[in-house]
Amino acid sequence: MEWFSNLSPIIQALLATLFTWFVTALGSATVFIFRSINKRVLNGMLGFAAGVMIAASFWSLLAPAIDMAEEAGMIPWLPAVIGFLAGGLFLWIVDMITPHLHMSPSSQEPEGVKTGWHRSVLLVLAITLHNIPEGLAVGVAFGAASANLPAASVAGAVVLALGIGLQNFPEGAAVSVPLRREGLSRLKSFVYGQASGIVEPIAGVIGAAAVMVMRPLLPYALSFAAGAMIYVVVEELIPEAQQEKHSNVGTIGAMVGFSIMMLLDVALG
Repeated sequence: MEWFSNLSPIIQALLATLFTWFVTALGSATVFIFRSINKRVLNGMLGFAAGVMIAASFWSLLAPAIDMAEEAGMIPWLPAVIGFLAGGLFLWIVDMITPHLHMSPSSQEPEGVKTGWHRSVLLVLAITLHNIPEGLAVGVAFGAASANLPAASVAGAVVLALGIGLQNFPEGAAVSVPLRREGLSRLKSFVYGQASGIVEPIAGVIGAAAVMVMRPLLPYALSFAAGAMIYVVVEELIPEAQQEKHSNVGTIGAMVGFSIMMLLDVALG
């Protein structure tokens, strides 16, 4: 771990988000085994991802942001509120202008601007939108750790990357298997599925570099990433996990995901 701590925060963020991308690819690789996902299993997977993201948003992002603001002499809650709402607003705008399709089998109408793109492309874009705040959160966490503030640490950033990686596995499967159901070959479904995670290393490096250059914005940046993640949870993951029957499985998955992420952050972060 010492060798990792001695690396540049940008390199740390790059390696961490390459890991989360790799886990997305592992999830996408399930298409070589399964042609479809049972709705009960999908609900549980999406609920798990939602629980991890909710816990990460508070324990790894909002709580440190509030502590940093207090240490800097700011009104403790102000950067958290402003950054959180700005993150949600940003993703709402991206959601409105980017054509995409929800991962639910019953989803037929694409959202965003009108387009003639194939359903498979729209499905990949939907998951890609999810991965922007996830990569950004990891990058900002490593950038914050470089500021040597008590509220942020490399260990905490690593735990966040581990949690994001955990929930990327079901997300990878949730995009590649529907692509297979759309008629794509197993190989193409895998390639497109893992490609949805390519934005994470990009967002991670940008996030780390930005907060290193603009240190006073750290509380806002952490809260921004949290707001964007919660937007994804409320807009996409929870509604999808509650569709049709077996909605209780999605709820249980969210509880388990939240508990695991909270455990990781408190025990190891």
